[in-house]
Amino acid sequence: MLKNFNCGELTKKQVDKKVVLCGWIDSLRTHGKIGFINLRDRSGIVQLFFDKRFSNELKNLTRESVIQVTGKVEARPKNLINNDMKTGDIEIKANKLEILTKADPLPLELGKDIKSLEETRLKYRYLDLRRPEMQKNIEIRHKTIKFMRDFLDEKGFYEITTPILTKSTPEGARDYLVPSRIHKGKFYALPQSPQQYKQLLMVAGFEKYFQIAPCFRDEDARADRCPGEFYQLDLEMSFIEQEDILKLTEDLFIEMIKKIFPEKKLTKVPFPRLKYKDCMKKYKTDKPDLRKNKKNKDELAFCWILDFPLFEEKLENGHYAPKHHMFTMAKEEHLKYLNKKDANKILSYQHDLVLNGFEIGGGSVRIHDPEIQARIFDLIGFDNKQKKYFSHMLTAFRYGVPPHGGIAPGIDRTLMVILGEPNVREVIAFPKSQDAMDLTMDAPSEVSKEQLKEVGIALKKS
Repeated sequence: MLKNFNCGELTKKQVDKKVVLCGWIDSLRTHGKIGFINLRDRSGIVQLFFDKRFSNELKNLTRESVIQVTGKVEARPKNLINNDMKTGDIEIKANKLEILTKADPLPLELGKDIKSLEETRLKYRYLDLRRPEMQKNIEIRHKTIKFMRDFLDEKGFYEITTPILTKSTPEGARDYLVPSRIHKGKFYALPQSPQQYKQLLMVAGFEKYFQIAPCFRDEDARADRCPGEFYQLDLEMSFIEQEDILKLTEDLFIEMIKKIFPEKKLTKVPFPRLKYKDCMKKYKTDKPDLRKNKKNKDELAFCWILDFPLFEEKLENGHYAPKHHMFTMAKEEHLKYLNKKDANKILSYQHDLVLNGFEIGGGSVRIHDPEIQARIFDLIGFDNKQKKYFSHMLTAFRYGVPPHGGIAPGIDRTLMVILGEPNVREVIAFPKSQDAMDLTMDAPSEVSKEQLKEVGIALKKS
């Protein structure tokens, strides 16, 4: 290693010790022939002191240059202690300085109180991510995902990854399509969610599955939704009832808040459970903010929304449209209404998890009876061609399907709400812009004629 200590972890315990540090120059100031550098690495900042021997070298340094420094840890005099710094009671007296890389003038400001345009922040995201707020958010994201993995592992879940190149099916948002070079004229689609795969994993007998799943949807941006892609905690269980899903999810979030966000206050435990119809009547939304003080970012008001209609109120092209998705199970007592005349009476086993006025997760008990699934396809107006898109599901369901269900909390949106950020881009390392551009990589971009020819595509001039 090029260093033997991290900047932010030095304390008085290391006084008189020789240390080798590496990092970025957060700030540089000189007083005559002596100088001070605040050196920053991932762990924090420590002050370096340079005597007159380094006066010429300091003249060549710039902010954000990367340096290696060897020196001795010294205690600061009481009158020079900086209580605003974690390492404010010590400094490093340098005896060797090596410039590893020199930084050009920065295209954006990294200071906490100076805001740059979002377009500039996203173009130079690798610089923007150096800001302490972004470093903290990404660290919290890591800890959150690790907690989820550890929690579910202890509960007997297997983490299983599912394909990224999959099949386009007529559901949900627009697909992102990927042309096949080998099978010209045919296309893969990037998964909008692992919905069908996780149900097939239940057919396969794994019983408890999860993954931190990337999902791809060609839809417009919102403050709580990044266009193009997002990540969700995708989980599915066999031999369960809806209550089992709610309890597991609730326990996960309660323990996660206690461990990772101890400064936050849960308004009510267990989470309130609201019926969709009552919620719409009282709050005029199915995503109510139940906080007493709506401006309090440290107040977390979770609630469940249950008893959703199976279908949307209005017909689409003369057919019913799923309220959640076409694999959601109807309430057992409402299966008798599974016909064109009475289908609008059916309630489902759908469940949404809401936090501070945002839907952060949704799921359901799934259909495990192929006859019921076929009747749902008929009610939503699928013709034989559309049903063929799901033939693999219907075939699999002929070979023994356990009752199953699950939920998929969105990781980006959940963190946005808990951290009180204005949009999801503040909790994603390299997010797309509002117009679905990756400004860091300048994507999407044109490709060569040769690449298009290989996959059998010719572009028409507009």
